[in-house]
Amino acid sequence: MPRSLMRTLRLAWVAALLLVPVIGSAHPLRLSLCQIEYSSQAATLTVSLRLFLTDVNEAIVFDPYSRALRFAEADESENAEPLLLAYLGEFFSLEANGEPVPVSIQSKVLGGAGEDTTLSIGFSYPLAAPLRSMTIKNGVFTDLFFDQTNIVYVHVDDDSHSMMLSKSTPSHTLEF
Repeated sequence: MPRSLMRTLRLAWVAALLLVPVIGSAHPLRLSLCQIEYSSQAATLTVSLRLFLTDVNEAIVFDPYSRALRFAEADESENAEPLLLAYLGEFFSLEANGEPVPVSIQSKVLGGAGEDTTLSIGFSYPLAAPLRSMTIKNGVFTDLFFDQTNIVYVHVDDDSHSMMLSKSTPSHTLEF
């Protein structure tokens, strides 16, 4: 099976998990998805992070159903992005070749509906030197939920890696 087809199927499977219908008052999955891509030809590191909106609200304003911040909506609160960046700064980080990659938010998109609403954020970072190593720390929501799992896919040119990070294993280093 071609690598691109395997990658597409794997991403579709995780996307389906993130959009599973829920029963009860909260989504049953304690899951986030991070995709990191590096193209040596473009010399760019691209990061996409998909989070359940109720988890984001729980982490930032301690109310999973809060509408105060209104992420990715036309009337988004002026505090929304700085609060999200402050939270991510504590629980999410990247290093490329031993150097920190600044986390910024260049795009925000809401997906799904109701309990299954996700907030996708993305950013790109130019990387002049060839990528030799990457350290990923993804401990988002592990401060709130003991069973939180953060799935990370890393694609470096034609090489792909996947990992599941959690409270007990919040970071991982890859060598290329």
